[in-house]
Amino acid sequence: MNEEEDTLKKGNVAFFVTGNTHKFQEARAEFRKYKIALAMLNIDAIEIQNDDLKEIAKTSASDAARNADIPVFVEDAGLFINALKGFPGPYSSFVYRTLGTRGILRLMSRINQRTAYFYSAVAFCHPNEKAEPICFEGKVKGKITHKEKGKSGFGFDPIFEPDAKPRVTFAQMTAQEKNRYSHRAQALRKFAEWYSQHIIK
Repeated sequence: MNEEEDTLKKGNVAFFVTGNTHKFQEARAEFRKYKIALAMLNIDAIEIQNDDLKEIAKTSASDAARNADIPVFVEDAGLFINALKGFPGPYSSFVYRTLGTRGILRLMSRINQRTAYFYSAVAFCHPNEKAEPICFEGKVKGKITHKEKGKSGFGFDPIFEPDAKPRVTFAQMTAQEKNRYSHRAQALRKFAEWYSQHIIK
């Protein structure tokens, strides 16, 4: 029996509502450190239009928990570019699908001020109608590059250099290295620590 099978046998498992395998693998690596197995649930959940990622994540978590009838968590993230007044922000997934990284670089082609940040909100909720979602946040500051760099990661990773590791994009890092710095890993670690103390007996 491997370590992950052992944690499942003990009931140390969390349910992540996502259809994004990249997010799931990043989360799985973090949860393994807390001896928590991760299960991926690809189910429908409401995603409201809102300027606040926390509210989007909390609403999705509430809806997903009631649809699945088990405690679940969701994660929502966005890239906020200061010179573009926070765009694409909570609309990052749609903008990535429609414009992609090259579209963002075109928007930034004549802009020298390239500071930006990634923000992540992880929301956990019980299926009980009276349960309020609990939210955990992560943020990493950096800048937008002038060209795509690297083949790893996903989304806007090839055009984002974190301040903590200058001149290297998330897409140039291994998964393990990215998790040292990323907004998502920060939020997931906070959640995994809380989950291990409050949910797992």
